[in-house]
Amino acid sequence: MESMKEEVEEVLETLRPMLMQDGGNVELVDIEDGVVKVRLVGACSSCSSSTMTLKMGIEKALKKAIPMVRCIEAVE
Repeated sequence: MESMKEEVEEVLETLRPMLMQDGGNVELVDIEDGVVKVRLVGACSSCSSSTMTLKMGIEKALKKAIPMVRCIEAVE
């Protein structure tokens, strides 16, 4: 499980520059049964496109890199 967290962090690290360009960021909160829980912070937390960023950007990248990822959820 720890290695999966490391893998997820590595993928998130590649996405962070894009998020930071818009004044936001993403934090890994937890992973449960292939469900990656993240917190969108900064501008991302209030952005109207955040759901699209989450599903089409972050989730897609995670699933491609880590087949065990089932889905992604945003948590507060």
